[in-house]
Amino acid sequence: MVPGIANPDGPGEASTEPSDGPVATQLRKGVLEYCVLALLRDGPRYGVELLQELGRFPMLATSQGTIYPLLSRLRRAGLADTFLRDSASGPSRRYYTLTDAGREALREFTALWPAFRETVDHVLAPGENP
Repeated sequence: MVPGIANPDGPGEASTEPSDGPVATQLRKGVLEYCVLALLRDGPRYGVELLQELGRFPMLATSQGTIYPLLSRLRRAGLADTFLRDSASGPSRRYYTLTDAGREALREFTALWPAFRETVDHVLAPGENP
């Protein structure tokens, strides 16, 4: 059994269930920024909306304590921009949009991801490495 991966099948059985262990946390940190950029590609979103969308995917689910600092970093890096929009259910909401630099960063990640994933899969495959 791999540390940090739940194993509902019992000892000795591989599990593909996501977890909140340290391995899952590190993997999430590595790709979350680009997943947020991908969500912004489809149009402006506010923080809670992004949290809800990411929450649909257990391996990407995160908290406000993670998403808002990430959004601030994206803005400071010029990958996202913000604007305020009135809300019918309370105070104005800060919406985030993708900038041209953000689109380029997402395009680069999207181009590199398949080769990166294949390389990691190759390294992890038993008997595939000399």
